[in-house]
Amino acid sequence: MKFNLEGLTVYFPYEYIYPEQYRYMLELKRALDARGHCLLEMPTGTGKTITLLSLITSYQLAHKEVGKLIYCTRTVPEMEKVLAELAELIEYRSKYLGRGPGANEILALGLSSRKNLCIHPRVAEEGSRESVDAGCRRLTAAWVRERAAERRNAAAG
Repeated sequence: MKFNLEGLTVYFPYEYIYPEQYRYMLELKRALDARGHCLLEMPTGTGKTITLLSLITSYQLAHKEVGKLIYCTRTVPEMEKVLAELAELIEYRSKYLGRGPGANEILALGLSSRKNLCIHPRVAEEGSRESVDAGCRRLTAAWVRERAAERRNAAAG
């Protein structure tokens, strides 16, 4: 749904918005307009994530001078949920704004630890965060990559 909130065009990717979500957006917009702070609370399961993402990204679209949104989560599943919601929002916005440079640009980055992201089977099973970090460095350090490239070049030449 695309709607006007006190002069701001808001892109919200669902057909229905709860009254609580609308009030959340309204208070958040007023805080942004005032360049102030706000503390908002909503119960679990009321759509806080998409509400916040919809309002903030719509506000950023209308106000190019607004800074970045940094969204922190406690767990990797929460981070994945936020990125999935953002992908859905971007897809919805593309219906109105198109695709391509400047039309619907949102840069999103999910950061986590090596322990959560490691794909090397032996290193990933090492257990502690410290041992995974050390194993990752042993495989990916610049000097290790340079030595491997030198070996490949010597074998090819």
